[in-house]
Amino acid sequence: MPDAVDNLNQVLSRIADAERQAQRPAGSAALVAVSKTFDGEAIRPVLDTGQRVFGENKVQEAQGKWPALKAEFADVVLHLIGPLQSNKAKDAVALFDVIETVDREKIAAELSREIAKQNRQIRLYVQVNTGSEPQKAGVESTEAVAFVTRCRDVHGLAIEGLMCIPPADENPGPHFALLEKLAREAGVEKLSMGMSGDYETAVAFGATSVRVGSAIFGAR
Repeated sequence: MPDAVDNLNQVLSRIADAERQAQRPAGSAALVAVSKTFDGEAIRPVLDTGQRVFGENKVQEAQGKWPALKAEFADVVLHLIGPLQSNKAKDAVALFDVIETVDREKIAAELSREIAKQNRQIRLYVQVNTGSEPQKAGVESTEAVAFVTRCRDVHGLAIEGLMCIPPADENPGPHFALLEKLAREAGVEKLSMGMSGDYETAVAFGATSVRVGSAIFGAR
């Protein structure tokens, strides 16, 4: 898929430009290539370029393609960026390296149990619903810092970052600024924010990773 490879290079170039404009160190904003709905054949050319960080929305879909790809490309880092159901926690812990969508007590408790049971080191983010959208997953921004604290103190989870998806019809900048503020208050260093339409803005607001799918793989 030459288009995907060309698109990947363009996205990486634009991230680098955004880092320079924001006077941030080169490489401070990592690319998570979102491969949801695309099969292994579509993903492989991107893997062949050296891209190793990918994101998927659904546990079951990821199970159908990533075990084989991870066996071949052992240094792949796979992020779960979609909502996690508690009955999928076991499978998610077994497959993913990073789970970005911790957003309620039940999920925190299930992840704590599975991480201990499977003896895996999983990197965890709390998803924040910065726009208070009822249809969207994520803890309310007013509760985010307290929830991070409970994840640590009650469930023994090492939360390393926050994630958000701003409302599609709003300027994302204020949402990114809010997430950065909440991260400082919660004492976490990682900020997963920015997608295909706004990742350069996210870099300007301090994103440590951006989640880009359609700008690389094309329309779904």
